[in-house]
Amino acid sequence: MEPGNLTRVSEFLLLGLSEEPELQPLLFGLFLSMYLITVLGNLLMILAVSSDPHLHTPMYFFLSNLSFVDICFTSTTVPKMLLNIQTQSKVITYEGCITQMYFFLLFAGLDDFLLTVMAYDRFVAICHPLHYTAVMHPQLCGLLVLACWIISVLISLLYSLMTLRLSFSTDLEIPHFFCELNQMIQLACSDNFLNNLVMYFVTVLMAGGPLAGILYSYSKIVSSIRAMSSAQGKYKAFSTCASHLSVVSLFYLTSLGVYLSSAVTHSSQSSATASVMYTVVTPMLNPFIYSLRNKDIKGALERFFGLTGIPRTILLRLKKCP
Repeated sequence: MEPGNLTRVSEFLLLGLSEEPELQPLLFGLFLSMYLITVLGNLLMILAVSSDPHLHTPMYFFLSNLSFVDICFTSTTVPKMLLNIQTQSKVITYEGCITQMYFFLLFAGLDDFLLTVMAYDRFVAICHPLHYTAVMHPQLCGLLVLACWIISVLISLLYSLMTLRLSFSTDLEIPHFFCELNQMIQLACSDNFLNNLVMYFVTVLMAGGPLAGILYSYSKIVSSIRAMSSAQGKYKAFSTCASHLSVVSLFYLTSLGVYLSSAVTHSSQSSATASVMYTVVTPMLNPFIYSLRNKDIKGALERFFGLTGIPRTILLRLKKCP
């Protein structure tokens, strides 16, 4: 492109998932419902953990942090998408796009690192149960979460600063429902070799490092469970990490599926549709995965809403009848 056509771009156009007018009300209703379920489900998880002293343990401390991050993660993309559909406008300012990309990468990184910390917590609980309280003390838990925040902030800041050095032409269309890093780099008119190099290198470290930690933790957990002689002990040990394993599998498989599908089909639209799985669906399902078979969470929610006394009251009244 000629140098004269390069300028400081002021806005982008988010094309969304579909440009067909008849699908917009359906998309609005669908994503509004999923967003409300995500916020309400994760908020209930946070309230249940914070209000019940029985859940003031490292595992549930990390879980409440994950729920908070999931709310923020979804809130970086879905509200803007809903606003664009409602106002029939696809415009997002340059500053707004960079800001959205920064916070999206921040909370995506936090999700990744928190899942790794939770895997380490399960590793200590199952493989070294006698030392669990001494190892996973409150100070260490706080430091682990703080480290997750610091690393994620620095990585997302690096990505954003690298994007700021790029030049764009005018009237840029992003075939996505949010400002996705890879799409931004591909749309740049200036040399993006350094950006691609940094993006792939940091992504490998950011995804590969935590994944290696999770796989190592679970390899030790599986070995410990297999060494147990009691079938009941094996079931109890596995049940304590089954929910986390489900969330990890959902997060990594959907993320991997998005990038594999985009690499195979070379279609930005199909990639945008597939990315709904890890940006919206996964944060929505996390509270259900952790609460459906978790008696502690169910009990905490019942106590929070004051439902624990209802069955007892009915039973006492029945006893008074002749």
